[in-house]
Amino acid sequence: MTTDVLVIGGGQNAEHEVSLASAAAVAAALRMGDHTVSTVTIDREGIWRADGIPTGVSAAESLALAVPLLGRADVVFPAVHGALGEDGALAAVCALAGVRVVGSELRAGAIGMDKWATKLVAAAVGMRTARGRLVSAADIGDVEFEGPVVVKPVSAGSSYGVGLVTEEGQLLDALREAARFDSRILVEEVVRGREIDVAVLREAGGVRWAAPPLEIHATGLFDTATKYDGSARFEVPASLDAAETAALKRAAIAVFDALGCAGVARMDFFLTDDGPVLNEVNTMPGLTAASQVPRMFAAAGVSYVDLVARLVRAAAAR
Repeated sequence: MTTDVLVIGGGQNAEHEVSLASAAAVAAALRMGDHTVSTVTIDREGIWRADGIPTGVSAAESLALAVPLLGRADVVFPAVHGALGEDGALAAVCALAGVRVVGSELRAGAIGMDKWATKLVAAAVGMRTARGRLVSAADIGDVEFEGPVVVKPVSAGSSYGVGLVTEEGQLLDALREAARFDSRILVEEVVRGREIDVAVLREAGGVRWAAPPLEIHATGLFDTATKYDGSARFEVPASLDAAETAALKRAAIAVFDALGCAGVARMDFFLTDDGPVLNEVNTMPGLTAASQVPRMFAAAGVSYVDLVARLVRAAAAR
């Protein structure tokens, strides 16, 4: 039976262009299967743009005009990363409209996007994270340098606003950069370890499983520039022994379950001599065929077209 899928891309944050790429790739892949696909783009000002929505309307008016698109869809695929998308905002709109949605629902999206809240949940299930402190943007002038740290916005993706501070003179600038993206800032100790990603998928029957881990090989901090300039190298499957692979997969599924994730999520770890340390969670990770999550599932024999189809089936089965 044909499934009507509405793919949403864009969004009102720094990850707008990345989200457009994910949405275009998802829509193209779904059209290769048994799906009828329509699309809508949320522009940087929050205006929903699609056929039938006139120009010159406000964000609220455009959303009202887009509601019939939601109502006609069997499943909504919100391929919007970052704030007002991945953080559960679009999942909440779909929940209010009574429409099935691909991926995590409001609660998991909101907690997963909040790096501080994620640390608290991880600690509750026995998962190690980097030691850190929460700082208000209003108090950045009071933060003292006590050694190398990583500074990051609490709720932002694609490593926007993330900086490595190795000397005192860098700290204030790093805090100011993070404050451009969020009023809450996380200052964490530097964790020495291999950077390993693990993707977890919940299938239509409720079974969840982890794909082969991926290792990121980058010089220095894996920041926004490194993510998208091609200088980082992804190795999948990562060169791990059986015990390391099992520990990482167990940790990823434990965090996935603790947050109540659905669809697919990517858990980012540092693998240290003492085991995995959770870095962050992505409940709507990059979804072009070249992105980390599809690469991991390709290593498990799941093609990109099959992966997005499985995500739609899982949403339709809820």
